Amino acid sequence: MPTAVPPAVDGALALARYLTREVPLPGSGGTRRRWQVLATLAERDLTTARVVEAHLDAVAILAEAGRAVPEGSTWGVFAAEDPGTRLDLTAGRLTGRKPWCSLAGRLSHALVTARTPQGRRLVAVDLRRPGVTVVDGAWHSRGLVDVPSGPVDFDDVPADPVGEPGWYLRRPGFAHGGIGVAACWFGGAAGVARPLLDSPRDDLLTERSRGAVDLHLRTARLALDAAAADVDAGRAAGPAGELLAARTRSIVAAAAEAVLTEVGHALGPAPLTFDAAHAARVADLTVYLRQHHADRDVAAVGQLLRDAAPDGGADREEGRWPW
Repeated sequence: MPTAVPPAVDGALALARYLTREVPLPGSGGTRRRWQVLATLAERDLTTARVVEAHLDAVAILAEAGRAVPEGSTWGVFAAEDPGTRLDLTAGRLTGRKPWCSLAGRLSHALVTARTPQGRRLVAVDLRRPGVTVVDGAWHSRGLVDVPSGPVDFDDVPADPVGEPGWYLRRPGFAHGGIGVAACWFGGAAGVARPLLDSPRDDLLTERSRGAVDLHLRTARLALDAAAADVDAGRAAGPAGELLAARTRSIVAAAAEAVLTEVGHALGPAPLTFDAAHAARVADLTVYLRQHHADRDVAAVGQLLRDAAPDGGADREEGRWPW
């Protein structure tokens, strides 16, 4: 584990603890406000947003399961899978390796998915217990440098089941949490765009890039606003929620990638090489966006539309246009 905590991470953890009961839960009527908080944090600093988003997602999952959050605790959600690793839950204890465990060496707790004979199951784990070992030296990223997301080894570590086997993926909140990540992408893209939007240059090509960036950000914001309304109206459960999350994440990811390209083309290499804050934002957003699986996730939208029930059960629009 690192000998010192980077200031941004230390501050992010403190902010996460403070926001535990300050930010509305998804579907509570304040979903738009929740995502505004995440986007605002991401515009300023993606490291902070990345830490806070994971903590608030865990808080929402625990609330959905009827569980309280221990006072002063900080949480992550470790649900990624890797063909080369395996984590088993046997008689309430975890053994094996879990990949992609962001900031595991600094958090107090995590929600972790593990294999059982009945299927994948979510458990709550105290990361300070003996038998939890963060694998050092695996994180070589140039983006989100201070949020190491390497593997963690568990050796007979007690774990508290949260929900029944399969509950983690079936619950309505799974879709809501995925859109929360997209809110961070949106905020990060707005931060990357700021030097171009504030540029005094008025040549035609710069104006074109400025206008294009504004349109991409507007598209992403409208998608998030519409998704928040659907979540709070109860229209984001089951297949409808899955499609809503897939659409919104893909819209926002495409907009953020377009912003990265437009800003790079318009401003050239100078801000990437002489502006440390901008260079960090670009690197952070580039890494964070890889939580979206690009063409595979766009293909998933098409599959969800194909599988939609004829009566509109998968989505009230049934994928038909114009509206």
